[in-house]
Amino acid sequence: MTSPAKAEGSGPSVALEPELESKPTPAKEEKKLEGRSPGQLMWQRFKRDRTGVICAVVVIFYFVVALGAPLLTKLSGTDPYTLYGQDPTYQDTPVLDDFGLPLGYFGGLSGTHWFGVEPQYGRDIFAMLVYGMRTSLFMALGVTVLMMVTGIILGLIGGYFGGRTDYWIGRVTDFFLAFPQQLFFIAFMPVVTAFFVDPREETPTYFRALAMLIVLWVLGWMGMARLVRSTVLSLREREFVEAAKVSGASPWRIVRKEILPNVVTPILVQFTYTLPSTILTIAFLSFAGVGFVEPTPDWGRLFANGSKYAEQDPSFIFFPGVALVIFVLAFNLLGDSVRDAFDPKSGR
Repeated sequence: MTSPAKAEGSGPSVALEPELESKPTPAKEEKKLEGRSPGQLMWQRFKRDRTGVICAVVVIFYFVVALGAPLLTKLSGTDPYTLYGQDPTYQDTPVLDDFGLPLGYFGGLSGTHWFGVEPQYGRDIFAMLVYGMRTSLFMALGVTVLMMVTGIILGLIGGYFGGRTDYWIGRVTDFFLAFPQQLFFIAFMPVVTAFFVDPREETPTYFRALAMLIVLWVLGWMGMARLVRSTVLSLREREFVEAAKVSGASPWRIVRKEILPNVVTPILVQFTYTLPSTILTIAFLSFAGVGFVEPTPDWGRLFANGSKYAEQDPSFIFFPGVALVIFVLAFNLLGDSVRDAFDPKSGR
């Protein structure tokens, strides 16, 4: 029987040692599993919602148009204040007939006046609309932010501290909820302006805007306060809040670090519903004659003028009406999409 040594020396060498296991070539490192924050999960759900994405694009488009109103009117060569039907400078290119109605098709559409002109005066509807969007959107945005901040602060204080603090905040909330808002807006707006401005003098536009902001703010924060309070009442007894108390965290830190991040969802959803409602309220005030007045462009004023010219030229209200309906519908659908994106049980 030949020994392994002799076998190695005779003939071709035969490897009797076990073959070394072939080491795998260094492959690409496996992706590390990383946890995703609630915000990232929300964003992924929202991107899968086509309706929400489209509505978000529409809303952003409206704000871009409002911001770029001066540039857009410069491109069209018009402005919202010139009376193209009465200004002698434009008599060579008449836009109104002898009865004060727009010349041309569908309210006077032309290469100069993209959405037509206003009956009797001949003001450009496109310029009035984009500047009216600018006035209404940013006015409503300022009012909504003030209402949200006030409601969040009072709701957090009342819901977390409870006791007498919650009681008195609740009674103040009930007091303001007792006012009939629409009627109170109409009745109180002239009082606010007359208190600071002589009735024999014309009220400046900036003061009308300030008065509307104060009235809408004072009578609009209660819904957010109640929503935040009810959410905080259910959170303050949770284990993570109790653990923060045991660790010696101050009430301010508990509210800021533990409770406030958990009420972001209802706040955002409520914001998406409040903003279009505020725009409609501002338009209603202008329509009723206690908001913005001539010559300030505003969505409500466009509807007020459109109601006067409805029989003569129904097309005057077409573009402002379609623009307002699209914006309100898009914002409401966006609110539904945001709510579904934050809800982990949603199947959308």
